Amino acid sequence: MSACVPTRAEDPTRAKRAHPPHSPPPAPRRPFRIASADLSASLAVFLIALPLSLGIALATGAPLQAGLVAAAVGGLVAGRLGGSPLQVSGPAAGLTVVTADLIQQYGWRATCAITIVAGLSQLGLGCLRVARTALAVSPAIVHGMLAGIGITIAVAQLHIVLGGTPQSAVLDNLRSLPAQLAQLRPAALSMSALTLAVLLAWPRLPGRAGQALRRIPAALVAVTMATAAASFAGLSLPKVDLPSWSSHALAGMPEGTALGLVAAVLTITLVCSVQSLLGAVAVDKLAAGRPGVFRSDLDRELLGQGAANVVSGALGGLPIAGVAVRSSANVQSGAVSRNSTMLHGVWVVVATLLMVPVLELIPLAALAALVMAVGIQMVSLHHIRTVTRHREVLVYAVTTLGVVLLGVLEGVTLGVAVAVGVSLHRLARTRITHDEQEGVHYVHVRGQLTFLAVPRLSRALHLVPHGTEAVVELDGSFMDHAAFETLQDWQNTHTAQGGSVELTGRAGTRIAEPAEVSGCRCRPWTPWRNHHCEDPGPLAPGDQSGEDTGASGGPSGHQLARGISAFQRNTAPLVRGELARLAREGQRPAQLFLTCADSRLVTSMITSSGPGDLFVVRNVGNLVPLPGEESGDDSVAAAIEYAVDVLKVRSITVCGHSGCGAMQALLNTEPGGTRTPLKRWLRHGLPSLERASDMGRPGARLAGRAPADAVEQLCLTNVVQQLEHLRAHDSVAQALKERALELHGMYFHVGEAQAYLLTGTDGAEVFDHVGASENASVVEDLHRSA
Repeated sequence: MSACVPTRAEDPTRAKRAHPPHSPPPAPRRPFRIASADLSASLAVFLIALPLSLGIALATGAPLQAGLVAAAVGGLVAGRLGGSPLQVSGPAAGLTVVTADLIQQYGWRATCAITIVAGLSQLGLGCLRVARTALAVSPAIVHGMLAGIGITIAVAQLHIVLGGTPQSAVLDNLRSLPAQLAQLRPAALSMSALTLAVLLAWPRLPGRAGQALRRIPAALVAVTMATAAASFAGLSLPKVDLPSWSSHALAGMPEGTALGLVAAVLTITLVCSVQSLLGAVAVDKLAAGRPGVFRSDLDRELLGQGAANVVSGALGGLPIAGVAVRSSANVQSGAVSRNSTMLHGVWVVVATLLMVPVLELIPLAALAALVMAVGIQMVSLHHIRTVTRHREVLVYAVTTLGVVLLGVLEGVTLGVAVAVGVSLHRLARTRITHDEQEGVHYVHVRGQLTFLAVPRLSRALHLVPHGTEAVVELDGSFMDHAAFETLQDWQNTHTAQGGSVELTGRAGTRIAEPAEVSGCRCRPWTPWRNHHCEDPGPLAPGDQSGEDTGASGGPSGHQLARGISAFQRNTAPLVRGELARLAREGQRPAQLFLTCADSRLVTSMITSSGPGDLFVVRNVGNLVPLPGEESGDDSVAAAIEYAVDVLKVRSITVCGHSGCGAMQALLNTEPGGTRTPLKRWLRHGLPSLERASDMGRPGARLAGRAPADAVEQLCLTNVVQQLEHLRAHDSVAQALKERALELHGMYFHVGEAQAYLLTGTDGAEVFDHVGASENASVVEDLHRSA
């Protein structure tokens, strides 16, 4: 399994051994310690996990100790090996129905064996690195699955709340509900009502005192109050019964048809994997921007979940998956590393060994009420509104009903089939209409424009008379090549005949045309000298010499004016809304990007960033003068202070590049001579020159090869040296101490159009290659927006 585990570290506890490829050189080794935030977060998660683990075990029909085993293993094994440091794993409500069905059909020991095999399947999928394919499942299917499971849980636990015993199927539980209502057990009902009342009221406690009390998990308070009330009142109720560990049942060989066992393994694998991976993505969103917390490695998370299920099944525990409630509490409690997740597992082990007499006082009715409330919450109104807005309510409803009436695997299969059918229907069905209002002809396109819709599109466009004003409204997210060419050809013809065409989106916002009438194929990054969209026109008098004067009437002035005109015509309508928002809210960049003034280095292009993302500082040689050495030029230090102290950026990147003229000048500078402004500025690069010349120090290098020449060696070394200069600035040092800031090194090879990110291996500074498949994740790491 070790060969399958990714080597990139994604939390601070492993930063001493392996550094992310965008990290600065390794800091000096520090003794292992647990952050106070992790300690407090682990206690908060433990207090939530303890009653929920017992309640989920009760709902499945498994031994109650199985829930505690799964919680401990989820914290210790999945927490240590998983790829999502802040996600908390354990027995999940989403697995309740699946596990209950398996126990009903095969028995408890066989269910443990099925859990082991499902864990091995997850390990295999993790080694195949297919984790991200699970994210292709429609959210409507996932939400529908959880809603169906929630309904099944709530209906079953309602019988225990009323003092009875649930049936195995939802329909059976619904049929027997009237008889159960006729035989109410007041003691059980009163404890369940008390539990539900506390769960409902605790998060709504008013005032400062309420704010302080709300830090205690509502689930723990509700179960504690019900337990205390039952004990003081002397009620005779079924209570938690934890058998001796000596009689704890472990895994046994399952008996049944091969097809049934395979389906059981696939169901456990599917539900555990999808829930854990989607949970990891959700945790990333919750913890986005938190210093020291990196994006989840989904393949490693799948490996960690698989290992946890193997161990849990072998020890007689429930199946394990990432749990949303506990993970959310972990993040909100301020956890900064996987230590909080692992510590919560330690607390569960301690409680299991030392608190058995206390746990056996808990009424089963209180646990049933707690799990019923969790099941009801799984039917989320927010999710229903979201799928309705995206017109996927049919997929959601079919999946939910399928899970309730047929089972989890069958319901998910139905949901996938309906989702595919809906997608094909949307792709094939397009509504195209034409009308005329006040002399303007409108062509409305509802749906996706594919080759199937080209005949209808062509008929509607030819209803527009020659020489008239036309508006084509595209209300869809896809247009294939055939539709694109049809629309482009008609637009060119209609415009050539004296008419006008405007393309708009659903809200009437103007969008970019398929092509300019003149046939221009220029793109936003096309160099000025390669633009052939417009005739630059005659030069103004006095500019006939052809010199690049830069005045508004000269060649450069024409280029600038044409560029501005193209922006106002093509780009401004697309970005006006976003820029208006930024104008209202002010700038809140996520990163200070310090780079060279070289004209070939376009920061927004190489980082795929937009307005408001980066606070950019450029100077000759991407230099960061040491504090006190600016000799009257405080511009760089002022920018750093403003970015860190005022804008509160979360990271700073120093970006060098190949063929840097400043580094060439630094190498060729002769001692003495006239102290020109350039030479005075380049003296801040002398430490980089000395570092590159130090034969006793391993030189910076590119991944897979040595620097091509002395200039490239100096360019790489300069990035490393400027990162050290950054740490000398007071504002940066303070932010690093508070773990509110990250420093990154980057090198851009202009000729290769390739970015390299700084890491450290074996004491040397290495700039790792960033492949095309990694660009999206790297850019997201470089500038996580708020």
